[in-house]
Amino acid sequence: MHTSRRRLPGELVFSMLLIAFSLFMLWQAYSISKFESFTSAGSFPMFAAMVMLLSGLIAAGETVKLTPLPGAEGESAWRQFVRQMTPGMLVQFVLAIAAYMFLLERLGFVMSSYLFLVISMRLLGSRKWVLNIWVSALSLAVVYLVFKTIFSVVLPSGTLLQGLIK
Repeated sequence: MHTSRRRLPGELVFSMLLIAFSLFMLWQAYSISKFESFTSAGSFPMFAAMVMLLSGLIAAGETVKLTPLPGAEGESAWRQFVRQMTPGMLVQFVLAIAAYMFLLERLGFVMSSYLFLVISMRLLGSRKWVLNIWVSALSLAVVYLVFKTIFSVVLPSGTLLQGLIK
């Protein structure tokens, strides 16, 4: 038995944005080397962008055919979209990422990444603080070892603690 699927709030707009992004990426890929030959530098990116554009057109065509999902009594399509697309954990995680980006330059890679890992584990549902602290420290030590010593990547040292630690 086939059940009919209904169009979710924002699904049509997302499909149109996907098409616009695909067109932009196709233009960017074309500007790499125009289309001189099948082996030119821009040929694979153009092929990938064309596949993305074709997929977006097919998805938009299928989405247009769907009937919109009925919302709760008196709830607009915009409110449905916001309710479904921005659950509390997602908003909290985005705020944690923004705080990490803000603190990265000030506290440095090690301290800001450590705080981000501990807080992220808590946001994702772990209630075991001692385990979170140790797993974050161990994970960060491995990442630091790999990037700093093996790949010789210069990681931000931070400006806030620079005068305190010398």
